[in-house]
Amino acid sequence: MKLVVLGLSLSSSWGNGHATTYRALLKAFAARGHDVLFLEREAPWYAAERDLWTPPYCQLRFYADLAGLDRWRGEIAAADAVIVGSYTPEGVEIGRRVQAWTRGVAAFYDIDTPVTLAKLARGDHEYVSPELIAGYDLYLSFTGGPTLDSLEQTYGSPAARALYCSVDETLYKPLAAPRRWDLSYLGTYSPDRQPVLERLLIGPAHASPHLRFAVAGPQYPADISWPDNVERIEHVAPADHAAFYAASRYTLNVTRRDMVQAGWSPSVRLFEAAACATPVISDRWAGLDALFTPEVEIILAEETGEVLQALSCDDAARDRFAAAARAKVLAVHTAASRAETLERLLDEAAAAPARRRRVLIAA
Repeated sequence: MKLVVLGLSLSSSWGNGHATTYRALLKAFAARGHDVLFLEREAPWYAAERDLWTPPYCQLRFYADLAGLDRWRGEIAAADAVIVGSYTPEGVEIGRRVQAWTRGVAAFYDIDTPVTLAKLARGDHEYVSPELIAGYDLYLSFTGGPTLDSLEQTYGSPAARALYCSVDETLYKPLAAPRRWDLSYLGTYSPDRQPVLERLLIGPAHASPHLRFAVAGPQYPADISWPDNVERIEHVAPADHAAFYAASRYTLNVTRRDMVQAGWSPSVRLFEAAACATPVISDRWAGLDALFTPEVEIILAEETGEVLQALSCDDAARDRFAAAARAKVLAVHTAASRAETLERLLDEAAAAPARRRRVLIAA
């Protein structure tokens, strides 16, 4: 299969989780014998922080603007499938071109589905619009559950299907390393996540000055008062994620408000940490128990005291959580598993007897 992907970024993991998602998925997809071209919009903030230049599993090419995309019209037209990702700059105009140009399957990959739907409800069509949703043959969503019904019934998607994030188990695996922190958190600052981080990490840090904590990720305001036993790390590159988790006795997952409200929206950190055999303490949301068995493969917490209770477990209990979570991820949440699902969904979309596309610009 010839696949073209137009996404936010493959080359830079700075301040976004899209890059690691695309890297794992496309590497595994290419390993199934497919040919992949990733087209990335030039952006100064990503260009300055690139950590991938020449991926061995796909072609990575850049375009400066919509006019520059015309150079790739032939590739888009000839592809068996073209995927446009969420938050791709000028995604609506790009989607119109893809739907008009390609003779293969036109798909949208929403790595931010609850955020997208909240934006659409406000009339904000930053990177996708209702008419484009109806025009895409396939809507691949980071969110499953009832959201898929809404995409089909409210917005007219002919096929909305879950394609959760995943993990490359060859990169994320247990490492022998000294434990520097009792609890860590890896994530970009978000105002709606911060109150939960306060309860589930900063609160325990204040209550247990003898324990050690870490918060890693960019864009945290300078006026946040961190306890002395919380180490701040500005950025952890994907190549260092496994070492970060290995140095953590437990790690924390905190979910964006829109994702909590929608449910069925796992963060890639869940799978990455579990693959590294680091137990995860997570906030609660609908659908999480369909991915991990609570209190067997994952620990759920809403308040400071619940986190402190988990951190008080002995090493044997901690290791049981770690082993169970890693086994679940290796069974069903690897990039290889997601690539197989993607291949099947694209084949199904190509074979759909009523496949039609709204051509929104002149071909």
